[in-house]
Amino acid sequence: MNVLVIGAGAREHAIAWKLSQSEFCDQVFVAPGNAGTTKFGTTAAVDIHDFEELGKFAADFNIMMVVVGPENSLVEGIHDYFASSEFLKHILVIGPKKAGAMLEGSKDFCKAFLQKYNIPTARYQSFTEATFKDAVEYLKQQSFPTVIKADGLAAGKGVIIAQDYEEGFDALEAMLRNKRFGNASSKVVIEEYLQGIEVSVFILTDGKDYVLLPEAKDYKRIGEGDTGLNTGGMGAISPVPFADETFMQKVKERVIEPTLKGMQAENLDYSGFLFIGLMNVNGDPYVIEYNVRLGDPETEVILPRIKSDLFMMFKALHDHTLGEYKLELDPRTATTVILASGGYPEGYEKGKEIAGLENVSEDVLVFHAGTSKVNGKLLNNGGRVFAVTALGDTMEEALEKANAAAEAITWQDRYYRRDIGFDLRKLNV
Repeated sequence: MNVLVIGAGAREHAIAWKLSQSEFCDQVFVAPGNAGTTKFGTTAAVDIHDFEELGKFAADFNIMMVVVGPENSLVEGIHDYFASSEFLKHILVIGPKKAGAMLEGSKDFCKAFLQKYNIPTARYQSFTEATFKDAVEYLKQQSFPTVIKADGLAAGKGVIIAQDYEEGFDALEAMLRNKRFGNASSKVVIEEYLQGIEVSVFILTDGKDYVLLPEAKDYKRIGEGDTGLNTGGMGAISPVPFADETFMQKVKERVIEPTLKGMQAENLDYSGFLFIGLMNVNGDPYVIEYNVRLGDPETEVILPRIKSDLFMMFKALHDHTLGEYKLELDPRTATTVILASGGYPEGYEKGKEIAGLENVSEDVLVFHAGTSKVNGKLLNNGGRVFAVTALGDTMEEALEKANAAAEAITWQDRYYRRDIGFDLRKLNV
């Protein structure tokens, strides 16, 4: 069976890598892919925002499964497009339809859903430019730090944790009046700041049954010690030591099960991954956000820990047998370290030649995130360039391997955090 993976980052590289291991995958295509995905899949040179072009490619190359990596495609309705076509509706699309994708596509929709179905989350209110004065008054009533989020998609960068009123006011003005994130910030959510430790939980679901995947902890800030601007993610760890059986049972009962019941009550046609961003507040899970696809860089630590055939897990989704599916996991710890271009998440230069990949240990996985090959030379082509993943019997062992590999890969002004996982060491867990 031929499979099409949509996306160009390390997440899609990891998905193509995992699917290529299945005896049931005849050919894996990646659109548009990157310089690394060519090792595990054939590049499909199509515009992923042009659904008609994607559909024609799928028909021409006998695609039977489409795995959607980025959230934009889902929010724009790629699943709906395939389902509405007589010639494409037989194709299994891994990712929800547009209505379900609004759980990520709108922070306001997400918060209203959480509130309606009594799923633990922070207190909030939403505002637009027309209610800017109300937003300012509401902000004055908050304790600090407080969280200000752009309502729409902002590539993981639309969240500001304001440390005081002045910073909060500046964020409101930048988003609502100056349209810092374009239409994504035409509405904002002001949210109570939850004090705790973050963890990301992932399920594959048909809207009724689900398979619980390995959890992960992502590191969003650009600077060591969790300082500086938010990024798409600078590293990740799986498993997360504090996400023990007791905590995960609370997650199932208080978050996952009511979420699925809410989907059914709202008639959300959901078929794909659900990423639940949680805050562990004194042992209790609170939902920070939903994402309607796998996370990046979390994918790069989750998939290497899954021993089961990913294609067969997708088949169980198609057959509505997820409730009977048994997931086999590698008990070791996986860590990933992101190598980024200097200046990211703001301005950075592309086209710098990359060296040192041949010096990376064979037991370390290097997923390409933002690379291209020009005249035989490997060049950086994005803000995040590689996700370097290693497994070890302990977190320390995995981190030592990943950091050594990260150090070996070089180009002008490359940057990576050397403290991924250090906060977990401090917890003595």
